[in-house]
Amino acid sequence: MIQQLFQSLLQFFTTPDKDWSIVTMPFMVLFVIFFAIFIFINRRRHTAMLAYVVVFSLFFAYKSNGWLMLLLPTTTFLSWWLTDRMRRKEGGGRKALMWLTVVVELLPLLYFKYTNFLIEIFNEMTASNFSPLSILLPVGISFYSLQAVSYTVDVYKGKFTLDVNLLEYAFYLTFFPLLMAGPITRAEVLLPQVKERKPLDEKLIYAGLWLIIVGLVKKALVADYIAQYNNWIFEDPTGFSGFEGAMGVLGYTLQIYLDFSGYSDMSIGIAAIMGFQLRENFNFPYQSLNLTEFWRRWHIALSTWFRDYVYIPLGGNRKGKFRMYLNCFISMLLSGLWHGASWMFVIWGAMHGVGLVVHKACKSWLDKIPNTWYVKIVAWFITFVFVAVAWVFFRSSSVDTAVTLLNHIAVDFSWDYLPPFVSTRLMWTLFLVLGFALHGLRKSHSEKLKDWFVRSPWLVKLVIFILVMQLVINFRQDNVQPFIYAQF
Repeated sequence: MIQQLFQSLLQFFTTPDKDWSIVTMPFMVLFVIFFAIFIFINRRRHTAMLAYVVVFSLFFAYKSNGWLMLLLPTTTFLSWWLTDRMRRKEGGGRKALMWLTVVVELLPLLYFKYTNFLIEIFNEMTASNFSPLSILLPVGISFYSLQAVSYTVDVYKGKFTLDVNLLEYAFYLTFFPLLMAGPITRAEVLLPQVKERKPLDEKLIYAGLWLIIVGLVKKALVADYIAQYNNWIFEDPTGFSGFEGAMGVLGYTLQIYLDFSGYSDMSIGIAAIMGFQLRENFNFPYQSLNLTEFWRRWHIALSTWFRDYVYIPLGGNRKGKFRMYLNCFISMLLSGLWHGASWMFVIWGAMHGVGLVVHKACKSWLDKIPNTWYVKIVAWFITFVFVAVAWVFFRSSSVDTAVTLLNHIAVDFSWDYLPPFVSTRLMWTLFLVLGFALHGLRKSHSEKLKDWFVRSPWLVKLVIFILVMQLVINFRQDNVQPFIYAQF
């Protein structure tokens, strides 16, 4: 019995798991054990606490990536060492060292993510037939690479001036709640908290628990459930009616928001339980009245990263309107390409780039329109439809699939399908309506609900958590949907 238990534990700690994430039951159980030890160490030795979290984070990376996780500590050391050399250097060589560091930080990402895409482009341009390489994309590499770049650039520009040792930087770049799908966190947000030794805050712990519960509802309950039907639509766009196709598009629009914002909520919640406050990554994006507002609310960490490290360095809006439009388009094109090495992501980025340019070009005219309630409804509807259509290209495997689906919706849409659809897929429809209804809440209502949970008795908290876990278990699929953004 003891030997079997030992072998099971040995297998767990030595075997990578492609389904490993913060939403899995093995992680939750392990985190409870980890957190109990964390509390004990955090009260006594700050340095030991940092080392303990770094070791656990590297184990988390190993479970996700196997031995590819060695890229993470390697990138961490080189990024810290080169940036530290740059910090101490004076004169013209400082800028060259900054660029060298950025290239070193981005090289693994460029190789693992874009090599085969470049081979594909080369083959198309030269009619060659080079075979793609067998390359596995390390989970989280897109996120920690950009986080490392932001640190180096901020140190170079003097925006971040704290002296950071290797252990503190390793904590920052390997912090396990952020590894799989961010949010991308700036040095100015996390590192000052890492350097400060402070006791755990009870209110922050309960606020973190609330975010974890919300994230579980979003991701493990609603997003995973509605994903089943959405997948059928995108795999066979003509196998269903136009109305059913439209429901699949609407479902995916909700799914990708709940999936990614749910992960962000859980990530921020776990960090909060450990005493670290991170910035929000989503702010009810589907309430946006224009595309510019959408990108201020959606994946805030990524949109601000591209604003600060691509759009503004290109010139931002300082070099005339044409350059502003071009810089905006280039930033969105690169944002699309960051999501994946595929023409579909390039098209998605280009669509949003064009949409943002059109909005900026028409802004002076749009500002003259009275800001009445029906104008807001029209603005919201146009923005939402544009975003939903763009998601079709983001999700589809090819341009033909996306165009076929949209065309099928346009020519074969009928409200007559609504009653039988609701009757056949009642629970799916209820989840869809519930998801969008909750998204329609005001932020102030959401904050009040969180404050109520924080102030509620521990028994109420326990009942809510158990209820959510029971719902997740009851509706859970045999094959849990992976986090959508984990693949990027």
